[in-house]
Amino acid sequence: MSPVLAGVLQLLALIAALALAYRPLGDYMARVYSSDKHLRVEKWIYKGIGANPDTEMRWPAYLRGVLAFSAVSVLFLYLLQRLQGSLPGSLGFRSIDPDQAFNTAASFVANTNWQSYYGEQAMGHVVQTAGLAVQNFVSAAVGIAVAVALVRGFARSRTGELGNFWSDLVRGTIRVLIPISVVGAIVLVACGAIQNFSGIHSVGQFMGGSQQWNGGAVASQEAIKELGTNGGGYFNANSAHPFENPNGFTNLFEVFLILVIPFALTRTFGKMVGSVKQGYAILATMATIWIGFTALMMWTEFHHGGPAFDIAGGAMEGKENRFGVGGSSIFAVATTLTSTGAVDSFHSSFTGFGGGITMLGMQLGEIAPGGTGSGLYGMLIMAIIAVFIAGLMVGRTPEYLGKKIGTREIKFAACYILITPALVLIFTAVSMALPTPPNSMLNSGAHGFSEILYAYTSGANNNGSAFAGLSADTQWFNTTIGLAMLLGRFLPMVFVLALAGSLAEQQPVPATAGTLRTEKPLFTGLLVGTILIIAGLTYFPALALGPLAEGLAS
Repeated sequence: MSPVLAGVLQLLALIAALALAYRPLGDYMARVYSSDKHLRVEKWIYKGIGANPDTEMRWPAYLRGVLAFSAVSVLFLYLLQRLQGSLPGSLGFRSIDPDQAFNTAASFVANTNWQSYYGEQAMGHVVQTAGLAVQNFVSAAVGIAVAVALVRGFARSRTGELGNFWSDLVRGTIRVLIPISVVGAIVLVACGAIQNFSGIHSVGQFMGGSQQWNGGAVASQEAIKELGTNGGGYFNANSAHPFENPNGFTNLFEVFLILVIPFALTRTFGKMVGSVKQGYAILATMATIWIGFTALMMWTEFHHGGPAFDIAGGAMEGKENRFGVGGSSIFAVATTLTSTGAVDSFHSSFTGFGGGITMLGMQLGEIAPGGTGSGLYGMLIMAIIAVFIAGLMVGRTPEYLGKKIGTREIKFAACYILITPALVLIFTAVSMALPTPPNSMLNSGAHGFSEILYAYTSGANNNGSAFAGLSADTQWFNTTIGLAMLLGRFLPMVFVLALAGSLAEQQPVPATAGTLRTEKPLFTGLLVGTILIIAGLTYFPALALGPLAEGLAS
């Protein structure tokens, strides 16, 4: 079987699996977030934190819950790392330095999982399981909660109430993320991923010395790492490491975990607003971009540019033989079009255009299908922008799902889409202008610039993957990327929740003959075009200096 055919068959199998899970998972999540019943374990949690899950919150109160919980999480994870040297199960590792502890705490709480350290050489069992793994669950649950709050803003009328943050957080964790992660971890263990609490041990003699590995609860962390679109690896090689991702089947299974909740949330959205066709329109937009990017990546990486490519069957540099070009291309697109950031190959070793595709995927806002929750609310913001543009073209007041998109709403949406590009471009420009940060680049020229542009793109978009080659464990990069991650995560949430509150206060307007049908293919095409134009106009100059220049020169 040719490598190209193998890659296409993997993509088709993945699409079939996602299609089978779409309806039942989407309907289940709609029931979870619409129910007024509480499980016994949930009641215990509410009692322990002193929260009343039946109290409705307006958007400022909902936002305060998000920010307060996240602030406490950052502090807890920071202190856990700073105290690691005194904790049991530290495997003899020292406490983490202040700047790196801040960077890592910000990273995992912001659902970014950027890592400027070697996981197997820095973090002991307690920090990995009680710190990082816990944040993998709750940071993903926070993202889904904010998305559900925005959906309620469309579904409700003449009220500013968006639900209860604590209830949404707990339900997302207990009823959605934990059950699927348990099943996912069992599958990974059955296929060869490790799950233990062993210490450091030698695995063989190499060139007169022994190679050492430490064990860990890898499979359980790998499952939620992918399912929650987190991305932080137990080992430095991330999902290229055989302990995390043993074979071709687990590679495709992990991609399935990455995509299943973000895609299924479009069904949840359709059910909660009372029109599954609206959910299908959002799904079609996400799927069109995802399939298009995957096909383009495969073409770029399979394109033969010489004898070495002919022999290898594609651009195999930086890729695992057990995954091949097809599996690596599918994984790379899935992880950068979502906020996952896990890698099964080195994106820095992709062709010039291939590296640019991974970067552009993040720069779209990671909305196809995006992160758990963040992908849905990011796409709905883009839908509002598209409706506004369509309204300008025909001279009508724009409406979406029966809600008028007025001055207030479009200001919130505009602020949302401006925050992340501002963070990426400003931090990149400052880093290139200062004398010291460029010293961290392994390469010079266009590829070196791409390393820094990719780092801030990944941080501000809460992705977490790295282009490799950049020595990011410096005070400058730890601090600035940490700030980019926190601001890129929580500032947009302010405008999402403010928009949700504004929409919930409105009285629905009836559809007329002039109302734009947002469930039709025409709107899907308009939405795809809007996304590509906005991202292209924003980032094209920077991309032209990096991956485009490199691709044209190769």
